[in-house]
Amino acid sequence: MSVPLVIKLGGKMLQDEAALAQFFTTVQRLAALRPLTLVHGGGAQVQSLLERLGTVSQKLDGQRITPADHMPIVAGVLAGDVNSQLCAIAAQHGLQSVGLTAQAGAMLKCDIDSKRGAVGHPQAGSSHLLQLLIDNDYLPIVSSIGISPDGQRLNINADLAAAAIAQALHADLILLTDVEGILDHNGQLIESITAAQAPALISEGVVREGMVVKLNAALQAALQSRRSIAVAGWHDANALTRLAKGEAAGTRIRY
Repeated sequence: MSVPLVIKLGGKMLQDEAALAQFFTTVQRLAALRPLTLVHGGGAQVQSLLERLGTVSQKLDGQRITPADHMPIVAGVLAGDVNSQLCAIAAQHGLQSVGLTAQAGAMLKCDIDSKRGAVGHPQAGSSHLLQLLIDNDYLPIVSSIGISPDGQRLNINADLAAAAIAQALHADLILLTDVEGILDHNGQLIESITAAQAPALISEGVVREGMVVKLNAALQAALQSRRSIAVAGWHDANALTRLAKGEAAGTRIRY
């Protein structure tokens, strides 16, 4: 069997119906080539609902701070609204999807990130449920909601969740983003980054804010799986196809 592929989607893509339709057209083609698992966030949707409810949401180093009393809203948006929307679009494209949270089947283990409230720091768990679904031609679509050892629901950064799920499946990983990849000071694409180069890029401010999380997630997955990981823009439908075939696109993170 082909090496599994985990694709993380999020950002403005989740608010763009045309982009999502194009994405799932590509996913439909890729599903015939190799086993797929999709992982998603939905921070913009969470932020929008919190604002409508008159609640302020903050970020720390590119990751959302989630007070425990925000979790019903976060879980409702990610595991409910966004996940069901993606499953509905998948069905329109002839894909048999199964909507899951990252706690399902113990696919992830989470420690609580005490600096950010009800936020989980994920580690790879069991791949059994995902493998069972994949082996029976289902497409898992996983929202980034986990649980603590004592059963507390936790918000997980979707890049980190996708990296941990890729480790559990021994899968390749593509992190889709709103830009074409990781860019240098001049806005030019950096085609390849090694683990040794990453700290300087972060300390010098070349990589900053949310992209730091993506880079760290990619490095974590690359070092654990011994595979190169891709960060690429969702605007280019061909980039995803090229990456799935092992061809160049976006930024490659190498261990």
